[in-house]
Amino acid sequence: MNQAVILSAGESSRFWPLNYQHKSLQKIMGKPLIWYTIEGLRRSKVKEVIVVQSQKRDVERELEKYKFPNLKLKYVIQKEPKGMGNGLWQARELLKGRFLVLNAERVDVEEIVKSLQNQKQNLKTKSILFGQKTKNPQLYGIAKIKGDRILEIVEKPEKGKEPSDIRVVGVYFLEPRFFEIYQKVKKHMYDFEEALSIYMKKNDVKIVILKREEKDTPSLKYPWHLFEVEKYLFNKFLKEKIEKTAEISKKAIIQGKVYIGENTKIFEGAIIKGPCYIGKDCIVGNYSLIREYVNLEDKVLIGAYAEIVRSIFQENVHCHSGYFGDSIIGEGCRFGAGTITANVRIDRGEIKPIVKGKKVNSGLTHLGVIIGKNTKTGIHCSFMPGKLIGSNCIIGPRSVVFENVPDNTVFFTEFKQIST
Repeated sequence: MNQAVILSAGESSRFWPLNYQHKSLQKIMGKPLIWYTIEGLRRSKVKEVIVVQSQKRDVERELEKYKFPNLKLKYVIQKEPKGMGNGLWQARELLKGRFLVLNAERVDVEEIVKSLQNQKQNLKTKSILFGQKTKNPQLYGIAKIKGDRILEIVEKPEKGKEPSDIRVVGVYFLEPRFFEIYQKVKKHMYDFEEALSIYMKKNDVKIVILKREEKDTPSLKYPWHLFEVEKYLFNKFLKEKIEKTAEISKKAIIQGKVYIGENTKIFEGAIIKGPCYIGKDCIVGNYSLIREYVNLEDKVLIGAYAEIVRSIFQENVHCHSGYFGDSIIGEGCRFGAGTITANVRIDRGEIKPIVKGKKVNSGLTHLGVIIGKNTKTGIHCSFMPGKLIGSNCIIGPRSVVFENVPDNTVFFTEFKQIST
């Protein structure tokens, strides 16, 4: 397997408010998700990766910062977000033989490729799809299987009409002849799937079923799925290390698996309970508590008396005292003192965020706020569970946020002053 095509040009509308950049550019442990995908391909002995990106070229600019020994990176442009098939079509002239196709945030690709390499009889098969057992077939494309051959993909089947309990993971091993069929189908957003269905009827396409738990196959459809990806990467790659230039107060407490980056300062009374990652040039103030799968990227400032739990902060986020639970914060946000993110419903029920005007089952009973980039709040702001806040917003002092807030919005909760 010499070549792979990574698709990173989609607009990811379901990933709002974190789609201010391609979703694979969200960082965990100091690197964008697409870095883990490419590194996984490199370790799997793939020699060349073709990255399909948008005209913004933000993916290419980010990847220029990194080196991938013994691997060639090439870039092609998808001018408009016309779906997976159109994106793959842009790379067709660079493909010389069988190739792997995957999304940019497929951080577990090394394990997926290993499952193929361990079944040497499949290496001779011209086309292969990968599957995973699921308890929720209504949410996915489900494989109709005969032996080790996949016959059809049924999208989101009704309950009781599922052809199997195997969902298609979204990694494909194809041959250039696929393009002969793709070229003939009517072009639309899901023409890849249509062409693949025709291809499967005419050719022997195998399915390799991944032998692991569904929770160990992270996907990135909605923004809160970033928590699953973070856990996967922490469990696999997090190092327990304090860099030499970090300044740690003797009165701070650090427990468990924790990484602390260069020039970061941990003040007196701070408590950090791993697994946690804290990047370089960060500050953790006096008597703050950081615990359980917290990821703080470079230049994050956590003020005194704050608690951060199971949350992801991108670069250059500043907060003062307050509580951030099960929340994701985009780069450059600023929070006034006393900010509170509620992360559990009063009735302890499932939290259902509103995405593109519809309630979505998150499967989570703990979910705080998810905020885009460069949003600012005044003091004593509160956010109800599962609310999505756009980029470049201003949330006024003492505001209580019960609904999503669009990008570029100035939001104030109306209140009356009570005279005494």
